[in-house]
Amino acid sequence: MSGESGLKSYKVVTHGCQMNVHDSERLSGLLEEAGYVKAGPEGDPDLVVFNTCAVRENADNKLYGNLGQLAPVKTRHKGMQIAVGGCLAQKDRDSIVTRAPWVDVVFGTHNIGHLPALLERAAIEKKAQVEILESLETFPSTLPTRRDSAYAAWVSISVGCNNTCTFCIVPALRGKEEDRRPGDVLAEIEALVDEGVIEVTLLGQNVNAYGSDLGDREAFSKLLRAAGQVEGLERIRFTSPHPRDFTDDVIAAMAETPTVMHQLHMPLQSGSDRVLKAMRRSYRQERFLGIIRKVREAMPDAAISTDIIVGFPGETEEDFEETMHTVREARFTNAFTFQYSKRPGTPAAEMEDQVPKEVVQARYDRLIALQEEISWEENKKQVGRTLEILVAEGEGKKDDRTRRLSGRAPDNRLVHFGKPDEPVRPGDMVTVEITYAAPHHLLAEGPALSVRRTRAGDAWEKRQAKPAAKPAGVMLGLPSIGAPAALPLAAPAGGACCGD
Repeated sequence: MSGESGLKSYKVVTHGCQMNVHDSERLSGLLEEAGYVKAGPEGDPDLVVFNTCAVRENADNKLYGNLGQLAPVKTRHKGMQIAVGGCLAQKDRDSIVTRAPWVDVVFGTHNIGHLPALLERAAIEKKAQVEILESLETFPSTLPTRRDSAYAAWVSISVGCNNTCTFCIVPALRGKEEDRRPGDVLAEIEALVDEGVIEVTLLGQNVNAYGSDLGDREAFSKLLRAAGQVEGLERIRFTSPHPRDFTDDVIAAMAETPTVMHQLHMPLQSGSDRVLKAMRRSYRQERFLGIIRKVREAMPDAAISTDIIVGFPGETEEDFEETMHTVREARFTNAFTFQYSKRPGTPAAEMEDQVPKEVVQARYDRLIALQEEISWEENKKQVGRTLEILVAEGEGKKDDRTRRLSGRAPDNRLVHFGKPDEPVRPGDMVTVEITYAAPHHLLAEGPALSVRRTRAGDAWEKRQAKPAAKPAGVMLGLPSIGAPAALPLAAPAGGACCGD
């Protein structure tokens, strides 16, 4: 509820991929610049914003279920507003307020900067505002931001996608690829480092296609090398690449740039050449496995993860066995596996030979079992290794009970370790020896070998000690646009960006 100062409180609910998480940081920044304050755990916020996903079938059910739960809350909370943005809003448009007439604002993927003005207009005119643009008006990175992390950040290098995968609706909702200028990306990274950030994740719908809009096929590898020259930046990651655009110069840049982590998320989707063709994925099994071999030759310690869709229309048992074979050959550290679901507006939704649900479920269970076995075997290879862990905030759900801390190894594996005797802050580095491996995490049960206090830890400590400045109040109209004072994230959630 509105605080004692009378300022309006807000809550942003995010569904979907890393791009949506990053957009939600921008939405939070816009709202705070416009005078809203982040809602606490108690009471009902004055504004709820849903940043939606449209990649999977249950995205609709999740949104409308949440909206239904809010209807009675809004009735008793005078002046409460509800806004819906993101990919599902871009797709469903006016139908959202038809199905949920208590929604105040619907905005799309191309005009998140308009949210404060749309909220103000809805309040004045006492009717829902629906504004969907067909092309990007302002690159999101020019908007204000509110990052949850003091030590790690997303940096968007492109938006949109030029691929035509038959299962994916994202290109229709996010538009064609648009690349940021390399100088703008590097300037943002440098600004983040000045604020204490020591890890950045370069983000794009198809991140390694970067340069197609600039006319430079090697622009991405050059960007990795240039980011590696930023003083004070310790870790660089990126997500999600496409096998079609994963070239040898990118592998060389990863191997030769010390601050680029030996971690790769490479969406497979299927191991069957026949299914890959039906998906319009412009590579085949051997091309994919060839990339994996080259990466491991250049970086034997690389941790490689993937995305896989089970039960694509027409998938036979033989096709599925090809996927299982590819998984055995690639030996992924982990895999984000999904059962195929129809998305209206995609070619795959109209294909014949939709696979029965019970068949998809049985195949899915077999794939999960295989990948769990491989993940555990690969993690066991880490036992006995000495790793420097970036201490994270909120990664270990049992940390308080077990008196442990959690963080990420250079290859992004999750590591739980005992609390050192000296104080350790999120953003600091702790060196430990791995003593146990589970399929989804590593454990260091012995004492920490060393603790390195970092600028990122200082930034986290400063953020905790300094109360947020209270804005003057909710302002009218569109907020000003310019280089933000503070910029993107928290640790990556994993998985391909919007199903790449």
